[in-house]
Amino acid sequence: MKVRSSVFASFILIFEVIGIALFLRGFFPVPVKSSFSSKSKLSDLPAEPLTGSAPNSSRLPQPLFKRVVIMLVDALREDFVFGPNGRMYMPYTRHVVERGSSHSFVAKARPPTVTMPRIKALTTGSIPGFIDVVMNLNSPALLEDNLIWQAKTAGKRIVFYGDDTWVRLFPKHFMEYDGTTSFFVSDYTEVDNNVTRHLDSTLKRDDWDILILHYLGLDHIGHMSGPYSSLIQPKLMEMDDILKKIHSALISKEVEGSLPYLLVLCGDHGMSETGSHGGSSEPEVSTPLVLISPAFKRKAGMEKPGVVEQVDLTPTLALGLGLPISQNSVGRVIQSVLEETSLRDQLRFLHLNGHQLSCLLKDSISDYEKEVGFEQFRVAEKAHGNWMKLYLEGNTSEVLTNVGKKVLRQYLEALAAMSAALSKQLGKYDMYSMIAGMVFVFQLLLVLLLAMPEALSSAAAVDLPILSALLSLPFYLLCLLLASVHVLVCTSAGSSCYFCSLSWGLVFAAVAFSSAMFCILVSIATRRLPLGAKIHGKSPLRSSEVDWSLSELDVLLLAGTVGHTLSLAASSFVEEEHQTWYFLLNTLCLTVFQDVCRKYFREKRGSGDDEEHILPSKDRHPSAHPKAEIFSEKWLALATPPFTLLCCRLLRSLNQTGVQWAHIPDVGHWLNSSEHKVVLSLLSAFCLVLIYFLVQRRCSWVSKVALALGLLGVYSYRAAVGNVLFPWHHSGRTMSKGTVEARFVYVFILGILFSGTKDLLRSQIITADAKLKSRGLWEIYSGLVLLVSLLFRAHNLPVLCCCLLIQTLMAQFIWKKLHYDAAQTTIMHYWFGQAFFYFQGNSNNIATVDISVGFVGLESYIEAPAIFLTALSTYAGPLLWACHLVCYLSSERDRSPVAVGHGCYCLALLRSVPAAAYIVLVTVLRYHLFIWSVFSPKLLYESMHLLLTAGVCLFFITMEQSPSSSKSWEAKD
Repeated sequence: MKVRSSVFASFILIFEVIGIALFLRGFFPVPVKSSFSSKSKLSDLPAEPLTGSAPNSSRLPQPLFKRVVIMLVDALREDFVFGPNGRMYMPYTRHVVERGSSHSFVAKARPPTVTMPRIKALTTGSIPGFIDVVMNLNSPALLEDNLIWQAKTAGKRIVFYGDDTWVRLFPKHFMEYDGTTSFFVSDYTEVDNNVTRHLDSTLKRDDWDILILHYLGLDHIGHMSGPYSSLIQPKLMEMDDILKKIHSALISKEVEGSLPYLLVLCGDHGMSETGSHGGSSEPEVSTPLVLISPAFKRKAGMEKPGVVEQVDLTPTLALGLGLPISQNSVGRVIQSVLEETSLRDQLRFLHLNGHQLSCLLKDSISDYEKEVGFEQFRVAEKAHGNWMKLYLEGNTSEVLTNVGKKVLRQYLEALAAMSAALSKQLGKYDMYSMIAGMVFVFQLLLVLLLAMPEALSSAAAVDLPILSALLSLPFYLLCLLLASVHVLVCTSAGSSCYFCSLSWGLVFAAVAFSSAMFCILVSIATRRLPLGAKIHGKSPLRSSEVDWSLSELDVLLLAGTVGHTLSLAASSFVEEEHQTWYFLLNTLCLTVFQDVCRKYFREKRGSGDDEEHILPSKDRHPSAHPKAEIFSEKWLALATPPFTLLCCRLLRSLNQTGVQWAHIPDVGHWLNSSEHKVVLSLLSAFCLVLIYFLVQRRCSWVSKVALALGLLGVYSYRAAVGNVLFPWHHSGRTMSKGTVEARFVYVFILGILFSGTKDLLRSQIITADAKLKSRGLWEIYSGLVLLVSLLFRAHNLPVLCCCLLIQTLMAQFIWKKLHYDAAQTTIMHYWFGQAFFYFQGNSNNIATVDISVGFVGLESYIEAPAIFLTALSTYAGPLLWACHLVCYLSSERDRSPVAVGHGCYCLALLRSVPAAAYIVLVTVLRYHLFIWSVFSPKLLYESMHLLLTAGVCLFFITMEQSPSSSKSWEAKD
């Protein structure tokens, strides 16, 4: 069956997305959990160790606190409290830290540093999996053993105000609650006022035991304008005043002889240098933890805060409230909180924590007895029993105290070792699903590679032996073999596999597909071999119908793409992948410059025949331009590569990205500072004007007017939200959300897209007008550019401007004049798209995703548009270059539809090779801890790129031919 190259490539990409989805389902592990389905109970607590007699009572020491208030400030970085500006930002909190009855710590959060996984960590004590990043958008109820459930079961009355993620995680757990949405990041005032308005009445009441407050305003400011925004200090001072109000109210309610209160100030995660979060950089994982209570000693001065794990708060609060520790907690109790209790109670608290960790260790690790921490705990427990025997005998000597302190140190060492061992066990992988997904992807990739000669031939079609494969005996034997393997794995697997839970219909379809792909793969491979070609009566070279001689540019494009794929095997290259693309792009510009020099300078000395031999393309045409036009074209062509190099160098300075140098101030920081707002305003206005002149050339007059008004609306929106200034802007004018201005722009975007779609449909359905189709495509592209200009931050508009300028110059003076073929042009577009992804300030770190763009023009959180706008803004660079490729190849009338088919096939190949290689890499390194902060986000990015490419290739199919020529491309057996 003969299939067009574009259809074939799209088919491969769609099934690769399915294969990678299956792989991801197995790769992202289920976090470590106890095998017991029930939750911890007071009756299940172990007896107090006692040597030489019957077990002692299983009593729990008296609770340390009567009331607990947890004030969680979203995205509170530790330097906001403990740093040099702490006294200015939060003066009262800093005074309590330095002089009050408090304990201060830097709590380390584990990646992913996203709100919902962090709330899970704080309440369960476990380390959530990376898949919780996706679940953060729609948090289901938490069924795992957790602190909130334990408190409610024990009769504690819980009141909550703040982020409604808590309400979704713990439905029906709160006596009283008021949730606010956490995703509408444009609001940083009302979202906190909705919490604070309940405080006065709640603090006066005595009908609650636990009060939880989750403030979101600081996080929203970070997403909008970063950690150095002028809005940060007022917001932190507001939080400081709230803490002072709570502390004063708790002091006034203190009763002599009753249990003391506990006030907890903490953050769920930190904030990166760009104001976002999700990754593993130091500012994102370091949060303050301040525990305030009259039960603690008053400090005499500022002490360096200790370092604890964020999950350590869970067992500390549980034991402090007289509750069992959650079964899946990997945290260890903060020992300084227990300092004022008796030595017996301290040992009992540590014993309970150690028993819980040892039980979890038994469930998680098969050879748990070999773990150092487990052995240390057994030794400490035995020593504890000896100490208890002496204690109950009435021994009051100093030796007893020294022995007790030694046992205390043994417990602490055991807890640290067991907690570390459990933290390394991030989860259990579904290897069957991973292997099945990997087999699918590699089968498709091999078929894609073997079909390359036919797909890139002049016919741009692939002959797939589908019917012969389905009717062959090996196909049915493979089906039986794979079905037997599936039954064997699913009946003998120790843990549940996702692939085993699928219905038999889906499993049979997957088995049949894999068997058919293997037979097709063998058939194509046989046909490519010399012996197979002789059997079919063809020469291998003739059957391919393509000259495989490579120019210098071809060698660079091939070596660069393969080299980039190999570089992904190192975590440092993944973290700093932008450097690889910057280097490849610079080398590409120099190689193109060499080709331009060869063409124009050797053309001047040589004859027309000589010119035909030195041009880098395979399908060259003699020049027929007047001398004056050739002269101007020559110098413009010569200037294009150096100008591109200059633009790329300037864009590199605009946004620092990666990991190693992300903290270094860049031009973007300089432009966003308040004292340079005038410069940013002039730059934004210039860029918007230049964008108009670059885009409007191929649009109808209606679209030109809509584009001009839309770009004016973009500037108005940025002025409304306070990023830039209008000439008549008043300094006292309050900043708005810019909702009206953004919706004004959306109207013109929809109008341009409607106009382009109308022309496109007319050219495809009613009349085969190539000019009308080209205009429709370019109008859709201009509507996309207008949408991206609205979503981009003001300092990133030069990125969009340079993107359009480079596209225009390269299309006019390089790709057309040097007659580069479709494969070369496609790979160049791919390289530029990847580089511009990083020019935007993106990286392989979730923290660089700007979620604030998901709320441009929205007054409340609406999930679908928010996700769409965020994804579009993040992948704007690759998307713009992919769309430009569609428009450019479709406008090349003399080479379409072959050029379009070649371009689609090359895009599929470029995305499939690194995706398949990356699957193998993360499978090999799956037990290494560092992949969670480095490789897992990259795997998600690769999957998104693959999905984006599949969409572009599907669009390619509709553009490949006019109705009049469609009959020549019908499938043939």
